[in-house]
Amino acid sequence: MKWQRALPLLLIALLAGCSGGKTRPSAGHGTASSRGGSSSSSGSSRGGFYDDTSRPQGSRYRDNADSVPEALSPEAVAKIPEPVPKVEPRALYGNKSPYTVLGQTYNVLTSPSGYVERGIASFYGNKFHGYKTSSLEDYDMYQFTAAHKTLPLPSYARVTNLENGKSVIVRINDRGPFHENRLIDLSYAAAVKIGVWPKGTGLVEVRAIDPSQPLTAQTLPPPPPPPKPASTGPGIFLQVGAFSDATNAERVAQQLRSANFAPVQVVDAQINGRSIRRVRVGPLASVDQADDVTSRIEHMGLPRPQVAVD
Repeated sequence: MKWQRALPLLLIALLAGCSGGKTRPSAGHGTASSRGGSSSSSGSSRGGFYDDTSRPQGSRYRDNADSVPEALSPEAVAKIPEPVPKVEPRALYGNKSPYTVLGQTYNVLTSPSGYVERGIASFYGNKFHGYKTSSLEDYDMYQFTAAHKTLPLPSYARVTNLENGKSVIVRINDRGPFHENRLIDLSYAAAVKIGVWPKGTGLVEVRAIDPSQPLTAQTLPPPPPPPKPASTGPGIFLQVGAFSDATNAERVAQQLRSANFAPVQVVDAQINGRSIRRVRVGPLASVDQADDVTSRIEHMGLPRPQVAVD
């Protein structure tokens, strides 16, 4: 979830991708006022800590594994102000498009307007606290921020936990997560606020905010209500392919059934006036099961499945 968090400075500048590796984290907590400073100014303002972004990923961070501090109380989280969306210039770093990380190529959106997607959220904490994000701001796990693969840096989004209805506005200033089944990486504080921590992952909706428009019901609809007691809540599905030819869709579905994946669905859908058939596995019981099934499907030589949360 976190090992890909930051790339060396050269890769950040050229590829606009960050996430994973190591550097020396700052001794103190990052603050909003320290964001966007240079590495050298970060070192001098943080008790001598210096984030050497030119070092290899394997030696950049202080810690080998991520961790979290003592649990934030609900009272402490309530005192953290949510970011107020505002129009900002695109960051000089982190917006190159396309960029490639771990063999996958991503295209940064030209605008966040209209972006809505559901998927799996994870979070990152101590290991990356004080280190540079892809936009070369200091990561502060005590602020409401996030990492996303394709939204412009910076941008704003409301993230809603679909399992309990809790939501938070985050400022997206980092790239990632580059785990194949994750949609967004939340700061530790944001994860606590909406209940993704201490579970570690959660099913969320990410709805981008257009800061040029007022925060009205039209531009920022209220979060979806929590599931009713009788409801099983949202489910995790893996889409293995989308086919215009019914025979090809059924062939892939039969491959999955023969490999004992269940249930396997062939779902009719309309995209831009064209009829397609989506081959999906699910619903799956947990994020861990989704990760395991994804790996098994890839080992069959089939395309990497895409996560869908319905």
